[in-house]
Amino acid sequence: MNRLPLFLAIALLAMLPLATGCIEDDFTTSSSDVPAYSTDTIAFDTIFTELATPTASFKIYNKHKKMLNISNIRIKGESNAKFYLNVDGVKDKSFNNIEIRGEDSIFVYVQAFIDPTDSNNPIEYKDKIEIITNGVTQELVLTAWGQDVNRIYGGEITENKTFTADKPYLIFDTLQIAKDATLTLLPGTTLFFHDKGALKIDGSLKAIGSKDAIINLRGDRLDKVVGDVSYDIMSGQWAGLIFTCDSYYNEMSYVYMRGSSTGIQLDSCDINKQKLHLFNSVLHNSSSSVLNARFCSINAEGTEFSDAANSVVSITGGKATMINCTIANYYLFSAISGALINLEYLYPSDFDKVQLLEARFDNCLLYGNTSDINHGELAETSVLFRNCLLRSSGSDDANFINCKWGGDPKFYTEREKYIFDYRLRNESDAIAIGNKEYCPASTQFDRYGNDRFAGAGLDIGAYVWIKAEEEKQK
Repeated sequence: MNRLPLFLAIALLAMLPLATGCIEDDFTTSSSDVPAYSTDTIAFDTIFTELATPTASFKIYNKHKKMLNISNIRIKGESNAKFYLNVDGVKDKSFNNIEIRGEDSIFVYVQAFIDPTDSNNPIEYKDKIEIITNGVTQELVLTAWGQDVNRIYGGEITENKTFTADKPYLIFDTLQIAKDATLTLLPGTTLFFHDKGALKIDGSLKAIGSKDAIINLRGDRLDKVVGDVSYDIMSGQWAGLIFTCDSYYNEMSYVYMRGSSTGIQLDSCDINKQKLHLFNSVLHNSSSSVLNARFCSINAEGTEFSDAANSVVSITGGKATMINCTIANYYLFSAISGALINLEYLYPSDFDKVQLLEARFDNCLLYGNTSDINHGELAETSVLFRNCLLRSSGSDDANFINCKWGGDPKFYTEREKYIFDYRLRNESDAIAIGNKEYCPASTQFDRYGNDRFAGAGLDIGAYVWIKAEEEKQK
């Protein structure tokens, strides 16, 4: 009769160690037991008002053996920005009783939304995340900048219009300039393009910036790809500029265009009318080419053409003159599939009814992780390279005059560090080997304001060499 109670007693004694083990998984209520965090500040890059930020995150660590109960985590609401938390897939401004197992952690996601500010300049917003655990209050800092923009959802400009530098323009879809209309971009104007956004020009584009107020054409992602690496280095963020067959007398001066898919495309037209004039500008980083001209007339001085998945510059027929330009390719995102410069319709046998290419490259610099030109032989063509630096080995002839073969410009570019700076180091082979006779007075100064004619010789490429101290060279 007494065996059953004895058995129960033994079973209870056996379970005591298990019960003791469970106590370690209970909640701690000590005020000295509080969470740790992966950061003390969540900082968002500048965002456009009326659009949500990309999601940021931080981790909350429980470094104690027992469970922690966060009694409340909330946005304090100290600013006009709308900050939101996301915990376990739920979006809100406040959460109660968040449990974290011993020696475990959880992710908390944060997003911001800023209403229009009615201001031309970015405005900073600050707030705090308040976290209460075991009666102890901890705070993390939130910061975000909001920028008002002029939103343009495609459509057509049918009469002359001017965009100013007062606040940026955000372009969705394709904005078209009608045949008899001109769009003027004043110095300092910035055009942000949303994914697949484009500017299509049937009329004319006059983008006239200045040394101190450049015009920016770029994608609309202002956040980081990873760590401190900005989306501004990414290609393929928007489509590009399309100059149709009806478009003539376009001007781009002190323009910095980057991150597109198709760069600038120039369609066939009357080659006796100027299609596009580029001056002291930068066309950078395209997932195809930064410039693709077909059977038209283009001129460029002091301009940098850099980084593309295909040829950086592609010219088919027509007329082209480039003076003191840098054409370089250290494209980051794929193997490069073309030469720096791709030239087509050079020979009479190519086509008997279309204007064969007449091209001249004076004081230009060609260098990068690919071949210089798609044609190894230019005899009997109307293509000239005069006082140019080329990476490839070769020798002068009737088409290559006084060129520097096998040269190295020694750019400041460091691809592995995401630095794409095509100015010249002290040991550059491009210093003082140009011909001043090819450089008109209008191109005396590069886009940084440095004087091409100040030294004993003319530096080739888009940038005047400025001597750096030895420690800057390391």
